[in-house]
Amino acid sequence: MAKECDSKTCDKSSCEGCASKKNPQSMQAEMNPMSDVKHVIGIVSGKGGVGKSFVTASLANRMAKKGYKVGILDADITGPSIPKMYGLKGAAQANDSGIFPMETKNGIKVMSINLLLPTEDTPVIWRGPILGNMVKQFWTDVIWGDVDYLFVDMPPGTGDVPLTVFQSLPIEGIVIVTSPQDLVSMIVKKAYNMAGMMNVPVLGLVENYSYVKCPDCGKELKVFGESHIDEIAASLNVPVLGKMPIDPAYAAKVDEGAFDEIDNPYIEAAEAVMPQ
Repeated sequence: MAKECDSKTCDKSSCEGCASKKNPQSMQAEMNPMSDVKHVIGIVSGKGGVGKSFVTASLANRMAKKGYKVGILDADITGPSIPKMYGLKGAAQANDSGIFPMETKNGIKVMSINLLLPTEDTPVIWRGPILGNMVKQFWTDVIWGDVDYLFVDMPPGTGDVPLTVFQSLPIEGIVIVTSPQDLVSMIVKKAYNMAGMMNVPVLGLVENYSYVKCPDCGKELKVFGESHIDEIAASLNVPVLGKMPIDPAYAAKVDEGAFDEIDNPYIEAAEAVMPQ
């Protein structure tokens, strides 16, 4: 039988047989008892400004269109954009059991810090631990109900909040969003390596801003240079799930708060890698 650890006399040798070392405590937070979330998928990026929220919402729309019950957990606490994209305003309602997410016009449940603030432009000036705790509360305190796929729009980088999401939520896989610039290889590999350290599978890569089509001749113009996504994906042995162009029509829908009307065909391949 493994011996229990006595904190008063514990040293390196005595810890070798410690039960807590052989059976480490899980850091995963408890889901709200009134929630039944089947699959949790993280959408990540190594840097900001690559369209991570756009990909999150696009995936949510497509899975909802296929008949799945879908939710979006906006974990980008200091830079939330999901409510604005869907035209969601006002305060989320709550009762003694927890907080209710708001719903988009196409039936996607959304929880974001912007649905709890006095105004959508109120800044969130919090330190890392508080940000992390807020994300955990979006899992423990929000009444998600019956959800097939919960997409987590993570903040960029590999800091406190992404770490909290990986440790606290049952992430089944992540999609990494990137752009065509040369420095992207390093940035993607940082996100990929973090997922590996957290034992979370990488489902694939999505490249945004791949090109823009000339409105006159239809030629694809590589505004940000030639794509390197295929070589990066091959080196990491993960699939490319989509290459998205710059489309002013999509940007207009975001500005109108009408993203529920978007059916993004460029990420169709991502549907096939979603866990069943």
